[in-house]
Amino acid sequence: MSVLLLQLAGPLQSWGSAARFARRTTDAAPTKSGVLGLLAAALGRPRTADPSDLAALRFGVRADQPGTLLRDFHTAHDLDTGDALPISERFYLADAVFVAGVEGPHAQLVELHQALRRPGFLPYLGRRSCPPSRPIDLAVRDDLDLETALRTEPWRASAWHQWRRHHHPEVELEVLIEFTGRHQRVNTLRDQPLSWDPAHRRYALRGVRSIHVAVPNPRATQHDPTIVLRSE
Repeated sequence: MSVLLLQLAGPLQSWGSAARFARRTTDAAPTKSGVLGLLAAALGRPRTADPSDLAALRFGVRADQPGTLLRDFHTAHDLDTGDALPISERFYLADAVFVAGVEGPHAQLVELHQALRRPGFLPYLGRRSCPPSRPIDLAVRDDLDLETALRTEPWRASAWHQWRRHHHPEVELEVLIEFTGRHQRVNTLRDQPLSWDPAHRRYALRGVRSIHVAVPNPRATQHDPTIVLRSE
């Protein structure tokens, strides 16, 4: 097995696993369905395509910069008739950065990596109004499993966010990783895609466990306030 690592950074992101009708929420981290949808778009697949080969990949995500929840009061009009459409609330994550990973067969991940560099459809971070601000593809790692890859990948937060933590040589980050075993208490999310067909979207439950990892802070500085008291 290999691991394809992605960085998901942009002014706005929105990853809703339970958005309905006039209230469009966002989860605190990218969903498996949303990230696999991004990969399917990069491959140039239509929404009616079978997602089962992508859904078989194991998924994990690390919150490098959790961002800030943003609420948008949304109005729109029908392009043809000019009639007002229902008013809605839409929620986003502002200034967030995540590192996501998918684990699976090497050849499949290499194909996905190449597709991200020459995407069939433009990628976006959950919604079409949320373009990425950095290249999404990071690397295909052949020597690590998913958990180790997310533990060892350098901290991808914005420079200003890293400088805010400059007094910490390491930072603790949350990782949500797909759990495929048994006999362990885990959370469940309904974001395992069965169909992206707009006429009949379907999602299944999957197990997710939360862990915390410590990664080096490249902006860490040492400050000793007693240095002025030392003799030459």
